[in-house]
Amino acid sequence: MPKLTVEGYGTFDVPQGKRLVNAIEQDAGVDILHACGGNARCTTCRVEFIAGEPTAMTVAEKERLAARGLTGVRLSCQLLCDADMSVRAISRLEGSGRPDPGGPPQDTITPPPQWT
Repeated sequence: MPKLTVEGYGTFDVPQGKRLVNAIEQDAGVDILHACGGNARCTTCRVEFIAGEPTAMTVAEKERLAARGLTGVRLSCQLLCDADMSVRAISRLEGSGRPDPGGPPQDTITPPPQWT
């Protein structure tokens, strides 16, 4: 079972293969944004990796980050917890002015992942 450490929140055991956005919200109890419902369209679920950053990236994540000119961050909706990792949740509901974090992300990566 992978360990997920979220800076300022602690370390949590998470099920193998769980979407990172869901692990951060459900297991760590962090109010991470996912305005598009975890579909790699909005970049509100972005995180910074402290350790354990996966090398694989979905085409959707790569395209969205490039379109927004974002570097040094990853989209938690496009990542699976398949190893120990440590992240900083940088896009949270608190202080965002949004009424809610967004629609609930599905259990599987959407759109269906094409890995690079």
